[in-house]
Amino acid sequence: MRYLPLTDTDRADMLTKIGAASIDDLFVDVPAIAQLDGPIRDLPLHASEMAVERHMKKLAAKNLVAGDVPFFLGAGAYRHHVPASVDTIIQRGEFLTAYTPYQPEIAQGTLQMLFEFQTQVARLYGCAVANASLYDGSTACWEAVAMAARVTKRTRAVLSGALHPHYAEVVKTMAQFTGYTIGDALPSITPDPELSGLISRIDEETACVVVQYPDILGRISDLTPIAEAAHAKGALLVVVNTEPVALGAIKSPGEMGADIVVGEGQSLGVGLQFGGPYLGLFAVRDPKHVRQMPGRLCGETTDAEGKRGFVLTLSTREQHIRREKATSNICTNSGLCALAFTVHMTLLGERGLRELAAENHRLACFAADRLAKVPGVRVLNNGFFNEFTVMLDGKPAREIVRDLADRGVLAGVSLGRLYPGVAALEQALLVAVTETTTEEDIERLAAELAASLKETV
Repeated sequence: MRYLPLTDTDRADMLTKIGAASIDDLFVDVPAIAQLDGPIRDLPLHASEMAVERHMKKLAAKNLVAGDVPFFLGAGAYRHHVPASVDTIIQRGEFLTAYTPYQPEIAQGTLQMLFEFQTQVARLYGCAVANASLYDGSTACWEAVAMAARVTKRTRAVLSGALHPHYAEVVKTMAQFTGYTIGDALPSITPDPELSGLISRIDEETACVVVQYPDILGRISDLTPIAEAAHAKGALLVVVNTEPVALGAIKSPGEMGADIVVGEGQSLGVGLQFGGPYLGLFAVRDPKHVRQMPGRLCGETTDAEGKRGFVLTLSTREQHIRREKATSNICTNSGLCALAFTVHMTLLGERGLRELAAENHRLACFAADRLAKVPGVRVLNNGFFNEFTVMLDGKPAREIVRDLADRGVLAGVSLGRLYPGVAALEQALLVAVTETTTEEDIERLAAELAASLKETV
């Protein structure tokens, strides 16, 4: 039966309390075109199971799936090969724990995995301590800003113009409700990141500086000058990494002075999955900041018999302590995705990760060299890992991307899509290459791109 605990009087009292005249006032931010008016149209009242399956397959067939065509999309979500053994291992009984490991005595498999996960992330980021994961990279970025404000007792954050705009939007959205001041900018369209402008924006009121590494254009910079400038003003450096495989080839942020390192862990163990669920990574370089970290933390201990065991500790959750003293309102972590990340990382090992990174970079260099030979294409970057920006002569990159999709090639991400209305980026195309890309795929991209540009001139 339906359970409707609220009376009309209850609803009226709640609306009065929050200052809303009607239920409709709660949905004013939802565009009218997205609101349902009356019964759902164009759907039958019922259908057989087989009919529904056929209908859903027809809808799914409209997708251009990553593995079916040459694929060069990136910008924070990357197609890597996930070994079949990852899926097999994450389904083992040791990890089938109900919801969350509240009772350590029956959740040792999950807790040990999270402990190992934290160790892997801390080593990858060059930090002392990592937590048991967050929801995704963008929300981890916001949590880092909030943590920096708690540590420094300041409320101003400076965002690099080369930070992924989706991450920047999440930070600005959350800041609306916390009173923080967020300063952002547009990326410089230069072969190397422009750091002097970012450094000049740091002052005595700044809680943190947030930079991406590699940045949204695929560029790689030495973060040491930014860390030194931030620390000189009493601010923290927050570094965002959206491609963890890159850290198998380039210096870790912690080695360059980053105080908080966050990122997206999707590349390892987690498929693209049409946008989620993904995996937020979070680590701090200085152990003294551990109590200001959001989310939960797993620790190692010994039991009454002296045997090694694992526990949930420093879990700053609203259920465990008074909410006004909690570091975050996060209720859980991305446990399954963290498990997949840990299994994949363990299968690779340090040597395997470095070899994987080297192959990504080799193929990306091959792609950049090949695309540079296409008339009307200029590679922007002086340096990159597996993702770089090309500037196109002719129509905006969004139109070229659509044209190549019709030709059966997912060519990359138009930066005009990420930065609508920014004329300088309308002809910029972000191209990502991983170990799943073949040299034949790259030749196909170059050929179709040349043909498309020639037709649009």
